[in-house]
Amino acid sequence: MLITSTFDIADKTIVKTLGLVKGNTIRARHVGRDIMAGLRGIVGGELHEYTKLLAESREQALDRMIEDAEKLGADAVVGVSFSTSVMSQGAAELMAYGTAVLIEDK
Repeated sequence: MLITSTFDIADKTIVKTLGLVKGNTIRARHVGRDIMAGLRGIVGGELHEYTKLLAESREQALDRMIEDAEKLGADAVVGVSFSTSVMSQGAAELMAYGTAVLIEDK
């Protein structure tokens, strides 16, 4: 399945729009990660614990969006974007969304 943040795919023609597809995950912070991030905050630098958590969340949201598109029979998802929102203190949602389409070669 082709996934792109653009609304066009080089050398392909969109022949049918199937609709909005999305995938999300809600993750809570971990006390151990918070302690390590707090210590790193004192000395500065990248918060590797949170970087890893966000990367894992992004991949899970993308996988779920692709599953949603496959249920519609899509060949590709165009216009893919990510959104985040705070659900509660210490928990956040990450959502991937786009438009499922059918494509063919030009």
